[in-house]
Amino acid sequence: MTARVDHAVTSGTFSLDGQTFDVDNNVWVVGDDAECVVVDAPHDVDAIRRTVGDRRVVAILATHAHDDHVRVAPGLARATGAPVLLHPADRVLWDLVHPGLDPDGELADGQEITVAGTTLRVLHTPGHSPGACSFHAPALGAVFTGDTLFAGGPGATGRSYSDFATIVESIRTRLLTLPPETVVHTGHGADTTVGAEAPHLPEWLARGH
Repeated sequence: MTARVDHAVTSGTFSLDGQTFDVDNNVWVVGDDAECVVVDAPHDVDAIRRTVGDRRVVAILATHAHDDHVRVAPGLARATGAPVLLHPADRVLWDLVHPGLDPDGELADGQEITVAGTTLRVLHTPGHSPGACSFHAPALGAVFTGDTLFAGGPGATGRSYSDFATIVESIRTRLLTLPPETVVHTGHGADTTVGAEAPHLPEWLARGH
């Protein structure tokens, strides 16, 4: 059976630097009827499990460790038996959310994760956070960018552990080099494509965010 992308939206909060915001987060589930991976575990284990159904969860992939992306990752891991994988450069943020609790494994640039006969390649795309990662699935014509690239430009870089120049370089060299028809599945909000966003790079540089 061919792998597919399933989607859920969960609602909750995002907190950092003493501020808290209400947010809706995308959860992406990639797989077939037998097995899948979950990209991000924001707010609600039950909502994610409803999207997973009775499939075996191979891994829980964290695009980054802001609390609205990993808050229920340990709970989802306990419920499914799947490991939580995180880039080690985001450990400082993970520890703010889950002090004293280790992720189950690490993500590394170029790492390949196979599920349902489909390969997801890890792209380290820092800037929104030091260990932010995107997951490129060439066979599905898709990339899962977390909060690195949205419809309309880069993710936010105005808080601790983020940097605008770094995120723009990540987008320019790691994401906008993908085929233009590649669908960008984001951490919040609507999908876009690489081709739709690429022409706007000069605008992002000019506005500085």
